[in-house]
Amino acid sequence: MATARIFKRPKNAMQSGKARTDHWQLEFAPAEAKKADPLTGWAGSGDTRDQVRLFFPTLEAAVAYCEREGIDHHVVPTPTATLKLQAYADNFR
Repeated sequence: MATARIFKRPKNAMQSGKARTDHWQLEFAPAEAKKADPLTGWAGSGDTRDQVRLFFPTLEAAVAYCEREGIDHHVVPTPTATLKLQAYADNFR
């Protein structure tokens, strides 16, 4: 049975805007551990679901997809954003 986690993508530390942070993302849990390739040393596995990421406009749509397809899922709550307000003059105290 496939398991998946549903979460809202956080804003990247290197981006100033909020692009692609309003969608919900579904990722499958790995079915097998990754192992190093003896020739190249790259990590890989036979699990192709590791490459699949599905995006949904709402949480309800993502949950409905999982229930329709029979996928066990858990929702990771979105952390609350905290703003640290400080003035430029604080740098010179």
